[in-house]
Amino acid sequence: MAVLFTGKKILLGVSGGIAAYKTCELVRELRRRGASVRVMMTSRATEFVAPMTFAALSEQPVLTNIFPQGQSPASGGAIEHIDWSRWPEVIVLCPATANLLAKLANGFADDPVSATVRAAKVPIVLCPAMNSAMWEDPLVQRNVSLLKENGYRCVDPEFGMLATTAEGKGWGRLARLEWILAEILSALQKQKPLAGKKVLVTASRTEEYLDPVRMITNPSTGRMGFALAEAGRALGGQVTLISGPTNLTSPYGVEFVPVVSAAEMAEAALKNYPGTDILVMAAAVSDYRPRAVAAEKIKKSAASFQMEFERTVDILATLAEQKTRALHIGFAVETENELDNAKDKLRGKRLDLIVLNNPRHPGAGFGVETNRVTLIDRESRVQELELMSKLAVAFKIFERVLSL
Repeated sequence: MAVLFTGKKILLGVSGGIAAYKTCELVRELRRRGASVRVMMTSRATEFVAPMTFAALSEQPVLTNIFPQGQSPASGGAIEHIDWSRWPEVIVLCPATANLLAKLANGFADDPVSATVRAAKVPIVLCPAMNSAMWEDPLVQRNVSLLKENGYRCVDPEFGMLATTAEGKGWGRLARLEWILAEILSALQKQKPLAGKKVLVTASRTEEYLDPVRMITNPSTGRMGFALAEAGRALGGQVTLISGPTNLTSPYGVEFVPVVSAAEMAEAALKNYPGTDILVMAAAVSDYRPRAVAAEKIKKSAASFQMEFERTVDILATLAEQKTRALHIGFAVETENELDNAKDKLRGKRLDLIVLNNPRHPGAGFGVETNRVTLIDRESRVQELELMSKLAVAFKIFERVLSL
């Protein structure tokens, strides 16, 4: 069964780098998603962010010493780092400095973070962040490779602006929050039912231009499709995400293919379809496009304006002709005769499952973080889901797919 963040115990380890301040936002977001969070810090980390800050954000004590004053084993006190190592379901080291990576790779356990990690038997997620010269150092890269080989998960740093103007841009910037959260979500999944499966997802809208500055499109933002890509990857799938225009960050660990028009999406889908085990068509693809696109901006005039449109490629129908072993999942956005229309599409497109939703229902519209959907399978069995986050809906969809 898929696992989200609600009720999960996550231990964050903070080491001494300027990116430590970004871990405050990670604590807030994990708690917003329902997780219970504790924080442990190296002594150098406390020089960047005060322990009180993390205590306030997590509403939990913060571990800053292996043996807190007055609680040493010799005096009968608890062995804190051992107790803490047994508490979490996942440990996240954010930021993981070059010094901490070296300690972990070489078996050191001389501070609260490294000692707790050494005693833990849960998945560990590394989030390295440092100066670009340090990140590119061969010994640092050796340590990262060694840790990965020994089962540590790693959200590699990004290229971007570093801490000081003198450094400018380079590799070593802490990975964005969305990517860290995605890796934590993946680490929480004890079972990987999609391991070895190729999952192809389409998302967002397409745009069909009338002239260089105008187009027809729809309000889809891609949230549902991106959630499906994230869930598929968390469950072990090899995910390719074909997305129309969106403001969302491409999901971590997913092959991302950006497109604009329905024709481009069709071309990308046909190219990536061979070998697919699960196809999820969540994109809101334009059904029509202008028969001709004006080379220059169409100027306003007093006369009425007419334009001829033609059908775009029906991607689901086209892929249905190539269908052999893959499971096909489609979406139906309906505002009337919902079940009947969805069932007609299910049969007409040779789908194994269709996801029905009405954007007029509260919490189920475009651009929101929640959705309320109905799942209908090829045997016409109907399952209505309550209002939930789109990520939760995505996991429910894959749970149903795996039961087909």
